[in-house]
Amino acid sequence: MLSALGLDTTAEAVYRAMLAEPGGGVAALATRIGTTEQLVREGLDVLSGLALVRPSAETGGLRAVSPDIGMEILMARQQAELAAQQQRLEASRAVAAQLIAEYADMRPAAASPGVEQLIGLDRIRDRLTRLTREVRGEVMTFAPGGPQTEENIAASRPLDAELLERGIRTRVVYLDSVRHHKPTVEYANWTASLGGQVRTVASLPTRLIIVDRTTAVIPVSSEDTAGGAVVLTGQGTLTALCALYDSVWAAAQPLGEAPARDIHGLSAQEGAIISLLSAGHTDEAIAKRLGVSARTSRRIANDLMERLGARSRFEAGVRAVQHG
Repeated sequence: MLSALGLDTTAEAVYRAMLAEPGGGVAALATRIGTTEQLVREGLDVLSGLALVRPSAETGGLRAVSPDIGMEILMARQQAELAAQQQRLEASRAVAAQLIAEYADMRPAAASPGVEQLIGLDRIRDRLTRLTREVRGEVMTFAPGGPQTEENIAASRPLDAELLERGIRTRVVYLDSVRHHKPTVEYANWTASLGGQVRTVASLPTRLIIVDRTTAVIPVSSEDTAGGAVVLTGQGTLTALCALYDSVWAAAQPLGEAPARDIHGLSAQEGAIISLLSAGHTDEAIAKRLGVSARTSRRIANDLMERLGARSRFEAGVRAVQHG
C-alpha cells in the first residue's frame, strides 16, 4: 500500500505493528505480523533510514513516528527527489545536443552529416561572423558564465550592431548574476536600445546560439567554451534546441524589470540554489552554474539553510518542499 512512498511490504507491516503496539520488542513485532525476527530487524533498518522510527526517550528502544508526520516526511522526500529529477529533465535536450557534439568530435567529418566542427576561438568567431551575415530573421542566444568579459563585449558589439541595423530579431538570455555587473548591464542596455531583447534566468544548461531556427552553435565542452564548438543543422536536434530555448525564454525575466520573487519571497536564484543543494551539488558547482563566486554561493546557501532551519543540504531541500 505504501510501496509508492518507498516502503516495502515488511517495513510497512513493522511500521503498522509499532503503531498498534507501542513499546513492543523485535520478538513481539515478529509474532504480531507473522514473520521472523531477522526480517523485522531489516524492516526497522528501512524505517530508520526513512526517519519513520526514532529512539524513545522513555524506553530506550525505538518508537514509530506518528502517521501524520511520517507520511509528510515520505512525501517530502519523494517530492525532493522529483524536483531534482525535473531539474535534470529540463536540461536533457541540451545535454543530448552536447553528447552529439562530443561524439561527432571523435568521428570523421564526412561521417557526421549535419555537424561541422570548429577548433579554436578564431575559427568559432569566423564562423559566427559568417552566420551573422547570412541570417535572415532571428538569432537566439544563451549566455551563461555570469558577467561578460570586456574582450567578449568588444567582439560582440559590431556583430550585434550589424544584425539590429538590418532588422534582425535578437534575443539573449543571461544569468541573473549579471544584474550586479555594470559593464554587462551597460552592454545589455545598449543592445536593448537598438531593439534587441534581453532577459535573465537563475541558471542555463549550456552556451548556445541558434540562427533562423535552422543552425545552432554549441561548445564541445562546457568547461572550455573557447576550445572548440560544433555547428548543428540536423532537423531533430534543432527542433529540440529551439523548444528548449523557447521554454527558458518564456520563464526568463526582462533585464529592465526587478527580479520576481515567489509567494515565499524567494528569488529565482535562491530557488535554483535550493534545487541544486537538494541534488547534492557543491558550492563550487553551484557557483559555476549560477555565474557567481563560490563565496557568494556559500553565503546564499547558508542563509537559506538558516531560514529553513536545516542542518544539512538535503534537509534544506526536503524542508523547502514541505513549505511548498
